[in-house]
Amino acid sequence: MEETPITTATPCSTAPAAPRTKKPDWLRVKLPIGENYKQVRNLVDTHKLHTICESGNCPNMGECWGAGTATFMILGNVCTRSCGFCAVATGRPDAVDWDEPQRVAEAIYLMKVKHAVITSVDRDELKDGGSIIWANTIKAVRSLNPDTTMETLIPDFRGQWENLQRIIEVAPEVVSHNLETVERLTKQVRIQAKYHRSLEVIRRLKDGGMRTKSGIMLGLGETKEEVVQAMQDLYDNGCDVVTLGQYLQPTPKHLPVVRFVHPDEFAELREIGYNMGLDYVEAGPLVRSSYHAEKHIHSGRTAK
Repeated sequence: MEETPITTATPCSTAPAAPRTKKPDWLRVKLPIGENYKQVRNLVDTHKLHTICESGNCPNMGECWGAGTATFMILGNVCTRSCGFCAVATGRPDAVDWDEPQRVAEAIYLMKVKHAVITSVDRDELKDGGSIIWANTIKAVRSLNPDTTMETLIPDFRGQWENLQRIIEVAPEVVSHNLETVERLTKQVRIQAKYHRSLEVIRRLKDGGMRTKSGIMLGLGETKEEVVQAMQDLYDNGCDVVTLGQYLQPTPKHLPVVRFVHPDEFAELREIGYNMGLDYVEAGPLVRSSYHAEKHIHSGRTAK
């Protein structure tokens, strides 16, 4: 498949690629193996925990679990939203499990995790949007694991800012909220989300003193100019860390991949991000929100 240069102003493709287009060599990953992977697998199963690694079909699961780390997904594994890119099940979630924060904290303790990443499904049916469980989880992890740092990948809480304030008050080291795509494609990719509401989440987190982070997927039909504008919008709203990765279609029912973006193009966007002033830019075909998350606490300018 011929690559459209990312330096042009034209869309990455004139028509969606057929689902399950053969992946290029740079997207191949190793199967999850090894004793560390098995240990994490057993801990997740024993403690009845949900991970976005599994629910999101993350291509880095073998690498991360093999290193003894995982991204925990709280508030169940059924989401109230139906984003066109996401493999997490959509439907009516189970009742809130108030014991979950302690189980997550205990699993992090047993895994001896130095930097924990926690995310959640959207719970739009709850008045608090799940923010009380979020705050309880952060406090439980910190109580049992005082030396563990945390990144929290949070929803937008439907713009109910009192719920966002609960996250700010417990102050995890990094707070992330993903923009996911460019403004033009937001309605198609994130059906119940709003581009400028996500930017406001970042701004309010920054105003609250948080180290902020967001992620964008490439390969859905965006142009280079749109990606750069989205990065600029994030920077202008106080975002410190941006991740850029290749979108991969999780099932034939999800949005198709329009184009596989070459690693060189990710490298170009990384430099553009640093030049505009972003503090850390993680960019590459296999990059996901929590990939190398332990590095995002600190400035990435020395890693350019």
